[in-house]
Amino acid sequence: MQNRHAPQDTAIPVHGDIIGNGDFQYRINSHWGKLDAETTPVENCHDFAIDSQGRIIMVTDHPVNNFIVYDKQGNLLDAWGTEYPGAHAIEVVNENGEDFIYVVDCGWVINRHWDGKSTDAWDSPFNKVVPQAGFVAKLTIDGRLIFTIGHPQTVAAYRPDMPFRPTDITIAANGDIYITDGYGSDFVLQYDSQGRFIRCWGGHNNTDSRYNLNNTHGIAIDNRQVDNPILVVSSRADQCLKQFSLRGEYLGCIDTPGAWIHGPVFYGNHFYAAVCWSDIKGKNVDDSGFISIFDSANKVVSNLGAHPAEYIHEKLQPMCSNWQVFKHVHGLCIDDKGNIYVGQWRANQSYPIKLEKINS
Repeated sequence: MQNRHAPQDTAIPVHGDIIGNGDFQYRINSHWGKLDAETTPVENCHDFAIDSQGRIIMVTDHPVNNFIVYDKQGNLLDAWGTEYPGAHAIEVVNENGEDFIYVVDCGWVINRHWDGKSTDAWDSPFNKVVPQAGFVAKLTIDGRLIFTIGHPQTVAAYRPDMPFRPTDITIAANGDIYITDGYGSDFVLQYDSQGRFIRCWGGHNNTDSRYNLNNTHGIAIDNRQVDNPILVVSSRADQCLKQFSLRGEYLGCIDTPGAWIHGPVFYGNHFYAAVCWSDIKGKNVDDSGFISIFDSANKVVSNLGAHPAEYIHEKLQPMCSNWQVFKHVHGLCIDDKGNIYVGQWRANQSYPIKLEKINS
């Protein structure tokens, strides 16, 4: 019997292959997002959003261009921006008929003093990426700056020695902004629609451990119960998603054993979540990412690029990549036909992949 936890040679996605099961089968289109790397390069394809025109906007941390805009056929429409060297997450929100971009710069930037070798020497001044403080910016859809949200020390929410390297953002119906500080101090920070600070929660070493967050990488609002919106926040290193009210009150936890999971992307009654690494024997293993799909009861109904989920006595068993499709899944979005657009971290500067939904 094959050992489901044994790493194998990471395969390049095969164009035309079908992955998934049941109602969630997809054909891999690995040609979809390819561009000329000389003129429109990428470093990491970090995240996506779809605007009201149906355009797919991707953020990358390449110093030449931070935003790449595609149509649904994968044609390049635009590429722009050098002001966001740590571009990590994007949200497009329509406010009174006008689209706006919220972009999260996580503070990790390409190092101009890189020694050409070091990629995991995080404290070295010669590593490929080095840290600085991150920020969030609100832009018009064509990239004009409206305002920024900087280090929370400026509103007395953090001490000056606390790092701020935000990783994701979600916007409530009233315009409130929720930010995860997943590479910094692991708080969720809430601001109003004008960027004024309201509150924060999370971090480490809380008296009530339910509020602890550990590498809180992603966040989204679950609006499936119309009158009861819920924040869903990843605690990636704890392999779970935590649920909070919009005021930061703890509500519950969705365990995802084996998966260093990102925040959810909601589509109908399901949500989809990128997994950057499989956790094997207590370690996040390289080139072991996948996508998990959850139903309305928050149970995994399909894994794309991983072994099928298994429940024993209603408890989800550790999940693991099958090492056949992805390296490190980082961001995704879903169009109105159910197709998934997938970006990866540390995938040799590869462009995004389209997973084309096969209707049953």
